[in-house]
Amino acid sequence: MGHLDHAAFGALTPALSFLAAAVGGALGLRCTVRALAATGRARRNWLATAASALATGIWTMHFVAMLGFDVQGTQIRYDVPLTLLSLLVALLVVGAGLFCVCHGGGRTPPLLAGGLATGLGVAGMHYLGMAALRLHGTVHYDLLLVALSVSVAVAAATAALWAAVHISSPAAVAGASLVMGAAVSSMHYTGMLAVSVEVDPSTAPLGGASALQFIFPLAVGLGSYLFVTCAFVALSPTAARRAEHAPPPGGTGECSAVPAGGEPAPGAPRQAVGRPGRG
Repeated sequence: MGHLDHAAFGALTPALSFLAAAVGGALGLRCTVRALAATGRARRNWLATAASALATGIWTMHFVAMLGFDVQGTQIRYDVPLTLLSLLVALLVVGAGLFCVCHGGGRTPPLLAGGLATGLGVAGMHYLGMAALRLHGTVHYDLLLVALSVSVAVAAATAALWAAVHISSPAAVAGASLVMGAAVSSMHYTGMLAVSVEVDPSTAPLGGASALQFIFPLAVGLGSYLFVTCAFVALSPTAARRAEHAPPPGGTGECSAVPAGGEPAPGAPRQAVGRPGRG
């Protein structure tokens, strides 16, 4: 069995991967808060943004952590189509879970169904990403640890969806995002503990792309997306702020012909005033 190193660059990749998951979680929660205060197309748009932020954070966490994964005795490369498919899976399952819970009014059955589907999808994303590995050897899994990692994924997804519909204050969102970052990271590294590699030394070229050729630029691009989304959410007015600046109900937005002093504005028709009748 080859020696596995899950942090070839020291604490850098675990710390950056945790940060990506936490930032994605915070953005997803804030966008969900905006979605719950909106209706119609605006709600759908905010939910789609929340799903993309959460999924991007989870996927970026996984592959930033994989930048620090090394197996002694073999190079590691990645199958590009499978890696991109894992990103698509993350986007679809997180989006489905959020829409299920938000349109279910936060009730328990939709929450549990959404958490189960999203957790299984996130675990599927992780192991699909692992299937994209190309190396000289055979990858084996400890099924007990695999089951534990899937359980962690389902629990983390259910907790994230619950937080999405029940937490709204900035301080609570910040705390929940840190918990989500820790939960997603725990799922990833539990899954990685299940991995062992039987190395088959060879000089044959490996297919796919190296981590620095493909994973690193993609992770940087998705991290930039999270940054831009963060700026967008920070600069977008909330529903309460828009309500403050909305015109009063029934108002036309135009100036009245009669100002506050009681005299008609210049050019306005004068209202006829009848004489009081004689008694």
